[in-house]
Amino acid sequence: MYRNRTCGELRLADAGQTVTLAGWVQRTRKMGGMTFVDIRDRYGITQVVFNNEINRELTEAANTLGREFVVQVTGKVEERSSKNSNLPTGDIEVIADTFSILNRSEVPPFTIEDNTDGGDDLRMKYRYLDLRRPCVRRNLELRHKMAFEIRRYLDAEGFLEIETPILVKSTPEGARDFVVPSRMNPGEFYALPQSPQLFKQLLMVSGYDRYFQIAKCFRDEDLRADRQPEFTQIDCEMSFVEQEDVIRTFEGLVKHIFKYVKGIDFTEAFPRITWADAMQRYGSDKPDIRFGMEFVELNDVAKGKGFSVIDDAELTVGILAKGCANYSRKQIDELTEFVKRPQIGAKGLIYVKFEADGSIKSSVGKFYTEEELRAWGEKAGAEVGDLLLVMTGETMKTRKQLCELRLELGNRLGLRDKNVFAPLWVVDFPLFEWDEETQRFYAMHHPFTSPNPEDIPMLKTDTGKVRATAYDIVVNGTELGGGSIRIHDAALQDQMFELLGFTPERAQEQFGFLMNAFKYGAPPHGGLALGFDRFVSILAGLDTIRDVIAFPKNNSGRDVMNESPSAIDQSQLDELQLELKPSDN
Repeated sequence: MYRNRTCGELRLADAGQTVTLAGWVQRTRKMGGMTFVDIRDRYGITQVVFNNEINRELTEAANTLGREFVVQVTGKVEERSSKNSNLPTGDIEVIADTFSILNRSEVPPFTIEDNTDGGDDLRMKYRYLDLRRPCVRRNLELRHKMAFEIRRYLDAEGFLEIETPILVKSTPEGARDFVVPSRMNPGEFYALPQSPQLFKQLLMVSGYDRYFQIAKCFRDEDLRADRQPEFTQIDCEMSFVEQEDVIRTFEGLVKHIFKYVKGIDFTEAFPRITWADAMQRYGSDKPDIRFGMEFVELNDVAKGKGFSVIDDAELTVGILAKGCANYSRKQIDELTEFVKRPQIGAKGLIYVKFEADGSIKSSVGKFYTEEELRAWGEKAGAEVGDLLLVMTGETMKTRKQLCELRLELGNRLGLRDKNVFAPLWVVDFPLFEWDEETQRFYAMHHPFTSPNPEDIPMLKTDTGKVRATAYDIVVNGTELGGGSIRIHDAALQDQMFELLGFTPERAQEQFGFLMNAFKYGAPPHGGLALGFDRFVSILAGLDTIRDVIAFPKNNSGRDVMNESPSAIDQSQLDELQLELKPSDN
């Protein structure tokens, strides 16, 4: 062994011992006839002292050390005269007797520290260096500990961890597949799994009534902070259960992990809200309930006053910012420009200030009397000093736009504290969503989601109003996971495919193996998948999942470190019997 102790474990109790350390040079400092070298490994940092009075030759050799050199040091542990309370090892230092350079390093392109001078692109290009930073290491350690604890919890609940295939059949109904050509079957392709959905349902048919897997999934989607082309989910399925059973089981898991990682004990059941209520109150199916600022619909008090912007709109809705009547024109203009951004697409923003002197000021003051605007305030529960922000337009579009404004205000007012956690369940999702472009219904979750038993009679008569037996768990405005009770009746599944525009032939082609399995006694079953990367990032207090993944992709789906995706050799294309179309560029 190159070491007998690590750089993070030595304490005052070890004083007097001779130890051997190995690691990377974090920094060097020359002070008179002494050189101080901080040696870092995965476990921490230890200060090593080289002293001219003890060994001039050794000290001079230490003066040649550069950042990130790999070294081995042997010396005696002594108490430090000037202690460093910021380091667990800050009470001691090692007086060097010998050292050797195990490997030299070029000057790294950024500092290997929590507060680094490297930007995102540079750090991702040199991810192997970025992974040396303690803050990134802590994220991966958290990921490791959570994975182990999740396995322990689910094992205690009777779940079996079963691996499902990575090379599967393409199912283009969902997100875009990543496809893999088959050399042994020319002209045919595998797909990488978007989720283990079909296989875990087959496991239920096979009698494995409690399954889980910390599963790799792949979706060729446009990316954002909480999305990667390959990601990991805690995938689960249960037989002989109803919605309440699944919710209770996985609420228990989430509570356990919060207690294990953060010491937070959720003693009460997580609140629940229907999808319809969530959209009406927050404009989102993943509402952040750490703060109020719920939507107030104003149609009944705002319409019919001759102001066409409101009179011609489907919905006029607002949010109340408590104590913000002192917002300047500049601040309100900033909010207006925010909602006008192309990503949000609003045409404007109406404000009503309830001033400290009891007066009312508004951007629509020439269209409404003070008394009429006061009625808006009464509807919203406004008090002196409050600011009412109002948007108008098509119902769903306006709700989503106001949701973005609500979250922005929450950020500006410091209402979205990363150390506060507010989980909830969203239930009663629509089973279908209508697409105007294709003039057809699509499954909001997937084609195997069971309709609410109460709504089955409406499948053909009022399809758009049918609720799904589906549920999402949301934490701080992020969808942590979701699932549903599945269809286990072959006739109902056939009806579902018909409503989604599948011909019997196409349904058989894509999902025939599942439908055939159902003929042999499929139990009632349901499940849930939690986004593992998201779960870790929420508990780590991060805005992106990239830093809880060892080697992530950027927002273009590229790994800038190993330069993938990349072209492949013509001989590989020939072997796969593939021919590339000429590029338009």
